[in-house]
Amino acid sequence: MDLKDIRHNSRLHRYRSPFGAVRAGDTVSLSIDVPDESVRATLRLWINGAERLIEGAREGASVRFSFLCEHTGLVWYYFLLSSEGETGYYGGCSGEGAVCDCPPPAYQITVYDAAFTTPAWFRGGIAYQIFPDRFARPDGLRGGLERAAAHTAMGRRVFLHEAWDDEVLSAPLPGVNAYEPCDFFGGDLKGIEEKLPYLKELGVSCVYLNPVFESPSNHRYNTSNYLKIDPILGDENDLRRLAERAKELGIRLMLDGVFSHTGDDSVYFDRRGVYGFGAYLNPDSPYRPWYDPEKKGEYHYWWGFRSLPEVNELDITYMAFIREVLLHWAACGVTSWRLDVADELPDAFIAFLRKELKAIDPGSVLLGEVWDDASNKEGFGARRKYVDGHELDSAMGYPLKNAVFDFLLCRADAAGFASRLWSIRENYPRPFYEAQLNLLGSHDTVRALSELSGAPHRDALTMEEQRRYRPNAAELTRGRARLMLAATLQMAVPGVPCIYYGDEAGLQGMADPFCRATYPWGREDEALLSLYRTLTRARSESAALKYGACGFAALGADAFAVLRCFQNESAIAMVNRSELALEAELRLDLFSEGPDAETLFLASQYRDALGGNVVRTENGVLRLRLPPLSGALLTAG
Repeated sequence: MDLKDIRHNSRLHRYRSPFGAVRAGDTVSLSIDVPDESVRATLRLWINGAERLIEGAREGASVRFSFLCEHTGLVWYYFLLSSEGETGYYGGCSGEGAVCDCPPPAYQITVYDAAFTTPAWFRGGIAYQIFPDRFARPDGLRGGLERAAAHTAMGRRVFLHEAWDDEVLSAPLPGVNAYEPCDFFGGDLKGIEEKLPYLKELGVSCVYLNPVFESPSNHRYNTSNYLKIDPILGDENDLRRLAERAKELGIRLMLDGVFSHTGDDSVYFDRRGVYGFGAYLNPDSPYRPWYDPEKKGEYHYWWGFRSLPEVNELDITYMAFIREVLLHWAACGVTSWRLDVADELPDAFIAFLRKELKAIDPGSVLLGEVWDDASNKEGFGARRKYVDGHELDSAMGYPLKNAVFDFLLCRADAAGFASRLWSIRENYPRPFYEAQLNLLGSHDTVRALSELSGAPHRDALTMEEQRRYRPNAAELTRGRARLMLAATLQMAVPGVPCIYYGDEAGLQGMADPFCRATYPWGREDEALLSLYRTLTRARSESAALKYGACGFAALGADAFAVLRCFQNESAIAMVNRSELALEAELRLDLFSEGPDAETLFLASQYRDALGGNVVRTENGVLRLRLPPLSGALLTAG
């Protein structure tokens, strides 16, 4: 059996159509090159777990197959090859696969609801994530520090930082056995409101707020009262005013919903008996059905943390309560939510949230914290249905962040980077893909500047070593350059760029709590901030960068390019991760893969938003010298 020259590439139209994820009701056409006519090719499919074998029709040197995708879910496929009693296989994950003598990896096709859409305002914008206690105090005031007495009056431990530039607390307080996130700097909602012009200048259209509801901790993921703003942050009127002022500037707010667990020190659980009608001590509590006891007197706790009792999300009284929570804050002008630990929420609960939110505001966004590929994530003993069109609008883009950092830190070459970007694009439905929150850092990760400066893995250092870690001058110089390359890519790829507060100003820090320092007002890295403003301005002003067709190309091992085109506009991001200068050559044939290959074009000339120089395309080739650790963001039209 002659198995040479057998080929299938999931990213090329001639082998797979339509590209990537498809709508329920679409017919998919697959083709494989099999020059030897004595070799029989059969398509092996798994449609939502059910196996099918499909015989194809020979078309010259190829064999073509087609099938109908009737229902949402996942389709997996590879090819069986046989001749005269011999058997082979052809499969892969994304792009071109390979022949092998045992069952290979299977290609994935995501099938989603044909009616699935995501809000256009979000897809075309720029997001900004704020850890509320650490972003801003109102000018001339101590912010929420004066209001911390509301917590101490309830017997909660509170440590107040008078100086805005203090180090975050990372060790137990005197007389306390363990570290607690009980230190506060007094950032509040009025402080955020005062900084809205700064965010507007940065091109921000959505502010994602870490939890703002009453809680005994600075991170507020142990909710005490879903219907009350934490007094340190202000009150309901402050949130309403912030939402109104933001709306005037074209900015919407997104709240953080922590619905898989509550705090033990809460209205609902009330371990200490402060409120008097919580589930822990009161058998007649209306909240008793929310919590499932493992044994008498004990409950399920999130990851074993006794301060975080888990709830039964599908309890009808809990769902009715959460509906009231959504309506309550919608009345204050906020209808978009990010779901904490979405992978620990049942699919039925997420679908319920989507239905309720879209009824309140069709333009609302429901975003999930999912760290992996959201299309094939497993949980609760089955595949999660995040992307099928009935649950999330999109997810936090950790797979993209990891791919960018692996490339810039030389853990993968440009071709490997391109393959990972194509895999995300193939697996996600277009509405979901274009609404993905493309982040470089968050409250749960090492600061982007620190990681790109070569910081050790967080698990390799003790808490004290993390506190003391600082890159040296040379490492920091490389890190700043890499951060600008990362931000250039972030602004160029499809999805919603998200800036974690302070990254644009040069904040450093290892893992939680060190990635949660205060914004350095008056101490910003002005050069870095200026470059960020240049990038976000280019993104905001370019329809190609916001909405355009897209292609990815490796320019050797160390250089990478993104090409975006929309109507008569064209934009190119190019980055060189090497510490040597490169002479890059860009040709249209480098962008032959993907659904947009036939619509991409090179303009006759571009202007570099970063350098200001004009770059021309001559005889179909754009040539650009890229200095060490440098990039360009070219726009035309």
